[in-house]
Amino acid sequence: MPEPSTVGFIGLGRMGEPMVRRLVAGGVTVRGYDSAAEAVKALDGVITPVDTAPAAADGVPVVILMLPDSNVVESVLDSGLLDALAPGTLLVDMSSSEPLRTRALAERVAAQGATLVDAPVSGGVSGARAGTLTIMVGGPDEAAATLEPLLALMGRVRHVGGVGAGHALKALNNLMSAAHLLASSEAILAGERFGLDPAVMLDAVNGSSGRSGSTENKWPNYIVPETYNSGFTAGLMVKDIRIALGLAEATGVPSELAARTVELWGRAADELGPDADHTEIARWLRQHTREGT
Repeated sequence: MPEPSTVGFIGLGRMGEPMVRRLVAGGVTVRGYDSAAEAVKALDGVITPVDTAPAAADGVPVVILMLPDSNVVESVLDSGLLDALAPGTLLVDMSSSEPLRTRALAERVAAQGATLVDAPVSGGVSGARAGTLTIMVGGPDEAAATLEPLLALMGRVRHVGGVGAGHALKALNNLMSAAHLLASSEAILAGERFGLDPAVMLDAVNGSSGRSGSTENKWPNYIVPETYNSGFTAGLMVKDIRIALGLAEATGVPSELAARTVELWGRAADELGPDADHTEIARWLRQHTREGT
């Protein structure tokens, strides 16, 4: 299949909108759909809007999904999109879905003569805007090779294995990220209590062995200035790390730290609200430090 010049894109929210803009900037025509009218309106003049999800698949070789989870992905497929996929279509699920459900869905898509590829991303809204997302592709070699030039318009593409592998790795990546943010936040708050300046701590740590994405990005850009606007919610983080914990348990890997991470993030999301930015867990920890709980 030649590199597609037109694609369908379903899910034009916080991540989908800047991803679509990267595609269009790269010369791709996008047939876009979202159930929220305001999301479609935000891309007025950028996309070719369509009224239904099945219409987004009409006459295009690639359909991309950027949706919240497996439940929504399956609901959209069952609403008519699955039947609308022409033989040979590549359906690319860039959502943070559950890997075992992705494998099962791939069989249903194959029965239509189409191919499901999972390609979840890491990098958040800022990475989507800059075109620097890490894109973890799971699927057949040929399909992954076909999609690479298209996906490269949005970031760094890595083919990580067969179908479901991308979704598995995305969940495991977010488990590591969640644990890093908890550990770094507890350490920095302890340093504050001792009398250290967080900016001084971050400068030193980021040249030392304790550095992580949390100390290099989340703390200086979203927590220290108290903007808490990374664009990724606490609720989505909890969803992803629960998937990762399930994978660890299913494969027999010791998962005490993972379980404790999920427990603490679950408490934080319950108290902050699932739509709170995930970096607000530092604020939640600081509040609990003040309260002594």
